[in-house]
Amino acid sequence: MSGLKLFHTTNGSVAEVAPRLAEREADVQDLVEAHMETMLGVRFLASEYSTGPLHGGRIDSLGLDENGAPVIVEYKRATDAGVIHQGLLYLAWLMDHRDEFQRLVRDRLGSEAAGQILWSAPRVICVAGDFTRYDVHAVREHRRSIDLVRYRMYGDEHIALETVASVAGHATVPPRRQGAVQGSGAVPAGVLRELAEAVDEVLLGLGADVVTVHRKKYRAYQRLRNFVCVCPPQQTKVLAYVKLLPKELDLVPGFTRDVTGIGHHGSGDPEVQLRTERDLERAVDLFRLAYAAA
Repeated sequence: MSGLKLFHTTNGSVAEVAPRLAEREADVQDLVEAHMETMLGVRFLASEYSTGPLHGGRIDSLGLDENGAPVIVEYKRATDAGVIHQGLLYLAWLMDHRDEFQRLVRDRLGSEAAGQILWSAPRVICVAGDFTRYDVHAVREHRRSIDLVRYRMYGDEHIALETVASVAGHATVPPRRQGAVQGSGAVPAGVLRELAEAVDEVLLGLGADVVTVHRKKYRAYQRLRNFVCVCPPQQTKVLAYVKLLPKELDLVPGFTRDVTGIGHHGSGDPEVQLRTERDLERAVDLFRLAYAAA
């Protein structure tokens, strides 16, 4: 299966066994919740969250993704035509109970995270044994961010995830800044805007499943998880952060650097400094690696 990612949930190796469906839906939920940030790029908040006596539901998993967007995760053992509608029903409830969700985030992750929730881009992630072509078509007709993720079990403690469809919601895109004031030694604003547009074109061109999330300080490019975050042009360069391990890269002074432990916007610790189209050409391989890893 293309794009399939295998997650080791113990220190052991994968036995040579055939992939299978879980015996119980709860087995999938338990594994994903225990490793949610690694698997989905989502910080876990709550399991089986009650929507109250009037609504009468229970959200399988609640989380907050790396861009601060609320995330609902619903699980099905096999194929279930109702999983998408169930997730959207819970999402509608969540958007009507923002204060309750904000309190939950504050209690679990702190006041800073609670104050930066990205309400313009809430997400539903459906994890199931499989999906039909009607499911894939259905998510493309909705105006919400929905990810369909197929799973397979290997033994009892290993799980593989494959993104079947990933559709971005229709969030408002912030307007481009015009007429930026140029400081000493700055590159003309129009040149950097063109470079930023070229970066956007390259990243979106990596695959049909790439979606973007807009935050005030950066734009995230993601499949199921972020793989590159790009900041608005500065005076002399465009900064991109790739979701790779700095220790596994050959860093080049003046082009790439390790910013682990240094405050920066977006996710990913290798920083890529783009000043020219030539720099962008050099960065494409890094972008492809991060895309594949996501």
